[in-house]
Amino acid sequence: MNTMVNKQDSRLAMAHIYVAIIALALGGLAGLLQVLVRTGKFELPSPITYYQVLTVHGVLLGLVLTTFFIIGFQFAALSRTLGALSQNVLRSGWIAFWLMTIGTTITAICILLNGASVLYTFYAPLQAHPAFYIGLALVVIGSWVSGFAMFASYRSWKKEHPKQVSPLLAFMVIVNMILWLVATLGVAATVVLQLIPWSLGMVDTINVLVSRTLFWYFGHPLVYFWLLPAYMVWYVIIPKIIGGKIFSDSLARMSFILFLLFSIPVGFHHQLTEPGIAASWKYLQVVLTFLVIVPSLMTAFSLFATFELYGRSKGATGLFGWFKKLPWNDARFVVPFIGMIAFIPAGAGGMVNASHQLNQVVHNTIWVTGHFHLTLATSVVLTFFGILYWLVPHLTGRVLTKAMNKLAITQALVWAFGMAIMSGSMHSVGLLGAPRRSAFSTYGNAPQALEWIPYQYAQAVGGTILFVGIILILIIFTNLAFFAPKGTTEFPVGETDNQSEPTPLFFENWKVWLTIAVALILFAYTIPFVDMIHHAPPGSKGFKLW
Repeated sequence: MNTMVNKQDSRLAMAHIYVAIIALALGGLAGLLQVLVRTGKFELPSPITYYQVLTVHGVLLGLVLTTFFIIGFQFAALSRTLGALSQNVLRSGWIAFWLMTIGTTITAICILLNGASVLYTFYAPLQAHPAFYIGLALVVIGSWVSGFAMFASYRSWKKEHPKQVSPLLAFMVIVNMILWLVATLGVAATVVLQLIPWSLGMVDTINVLVSRTLFWYFGHPLVYFWLLPAYMVWYVIIPKIIGGKIFSDSLARMSFILFLLFSIPVGFHHQLTEPGIAASWKYLQVVLTFLVIVPSLMTAFSLFATFELYGRSKGATGLFGWFKKLPWNDARFVVPFIGMIAFIPAGAGGMVNASHQLNQVVHNTIWVTGHFHLTLATSVVLTFFGILYWLVPHLTGRVLTKAMNKLAITQALVWAFGMAIMSGSMHSVGLLGAPRRSAFSTYGNAPQALEWIPYQYAQAVGGTILFVGIILILIIFTNLAFFAPKGTTEFPVGETDNQSEPTPLFFENWKVWLTIAVALILFAYTIPFVDMIHHAPPGSKGFKLW
């Protein structure tokens, strides 16, 4: 296992991170404008529209920031654990980067010219300019090239180390990219086979239910594509940072396999109120959705077991004495830890969303937006920030100074405070029925709208605080990338506790796991999909289905 990522691999990883940071800045500004508009006291300058800004915010933060950051981090992780990337892998990585960057640029221009104000979900029958869909297709294709490059690096290592278990972090990267490639088949199908021909005028109509189903086949595992890199840090990086050991290599691998199996065939729980899907199939996918709770609980157990073992090794006594022994002055630990804590209410909210009965209360309300901001914008994003504080100086040959460390902890506290206000108000007013995606001015004369006004102001306050947090992270990133003192920063990778049982090779029997995954997907989707096509409304038969 390498101790450093070499310069060539570092440049590839940093290129991805630069794009992610630009997306964070622009998407964060769009988010600030959204919450200000929803107060009813602020108007966007013409010709900018609310839904244009909403689309910028969702696409840049939900798709661009996450995809670029995750792929950059994962290339660095493979270089650190499997050895320097080969020239072929490196070349493929750069080809993928430019495909994704060109696609992102085309998509962004289209949105800025107001040709694609269709939100980040881009549901039909909302229609965007063909360039928007073509740009998205390039981003997905580029990510596939990156994925296959990572698989090639992993395969080379396995050939050189037969009958050896791969490093845990590399194993996790491969699971996440398998998840991504399988999931993006859905969004690629609807974009290439439905939306592009439709936007070009090649067909007059498409089957909207098929389009939404293909999107949510992708949309829910997308959440786990975001989340699993955070889990990688929680499982593998944090133990090293605190000076402890990974509780169990086998448990970590099993949790990732379960995420792969149970996160894809569950898209119907986003479509519980939609007609055209039999209740029995919705019920099946709700059950599969709740099975994802199992690896989540496994992760929580493993993490806090790691913390307790470390605390006990430092002399902690009593039920919670270990808590005091954790490194509360180290931003590399504190920032992701706040993200871990945020995932407790986020997970509870996810259970509400996935429940058929409780979902009826919150469906299409701004509660869902509040939940989204707890999962992605808090648990995941704060963990990503925590990664930046050691990964960027490692890749650029610099160090995290005491001043930047203190500022990083301050940034996390500012972020948590702002998110508590904004997301809390979204959850609260969502229970009162306030719709998601809507500007205040679109509420019209709804009698209950007056009840929502205080919550709209709270969202604006929270959103403004979050924007201050974005400014702080931009300051820290700029310092770490360009101005921090030169030096050597560790890429921390934890070691398994000596008392753990050896990890069986069975976890890397990909034929078994992929066969089970495909079987679950076919079981959950084949009959409902055939029904959607068979019962397609007039005008969407045959080629027009696509």
